[in-house]
Amino acid sequence: MSQQQWTAVDDYFSQVLIGPDEALDGALAAADAAGLPQINVAPNQGKLLQLLAVTRGARRILEIGTLGGYSTIWLGRALPADGSLVTLELDPAHARVAEANLERAGLGGRTEVLVGKAADSLARLAEQGVEPFDFVFVDADKPSNPDYFEWALRLTRPGALIVVDNVVRGGAVADAGSTDAAVLGVRRMHELIAAEPRVSATSVQTVGTKGYDGFTLIRVER
Repeated sequence: MSQQQWTAVDDYFSQVLIGPDEALDGALAAADAAGLPQINVAPNQGKLLQLLAVTRGARRILEIGTLGGYSTIWLGRALPADGSLVTLELDPAHARVAEANLERAGLGGRTEVLVGKAADSLARLAEQGVEPFDFVFVDADKPSNPDYFEWALRLTRPGALIVVDNVVRGGAVADAGSTDAAVLGVRRMHELIAAEPRVSATSVQTVGTKGYDGFTLIRVER
């Protein structure tokens, strides 16, 4: 199948199962207007994140990599009335777009955008002794994925789910000789996962509007 066919199938499922959404469509438009890169998750992928978080019964969600807040809206909609979401964004301009999008989506009161290096924000959360998270979505710089996995494990409770996006890298993840920093980060993260007795995980390949990629799903067992 071609990229055109993958996109057509994604579009079909998104139209039939999701349809127009003022807040989500507006978030994408605002991100485009601000010149943000078009690397947000696809609508059907966003819905998958929401369903996973709802199924988990997540009351506390952590997102590493906000961009314009598109996936943040999907995840924020999974929260119960007393739930909260913390999302980490390096770029202040991106964070401002995301905050405005979250406000328009009615999620401003339950979401917090922390601006700065994710590693620094994660260290501060640990130092503050925040309540453990039930669900973590990692979609940031891939060379840092090993660190993000270790922080996510530290900041979650047993039974939590961790989802890491963009792990297939167009198939390059299988290349043991790769020198690409993103591929090396993803491979190292999987090595850490495999050696970690406190988690159970699998990785899934996907095709669609975002091309050939995939995600890793991790459950914190204890």
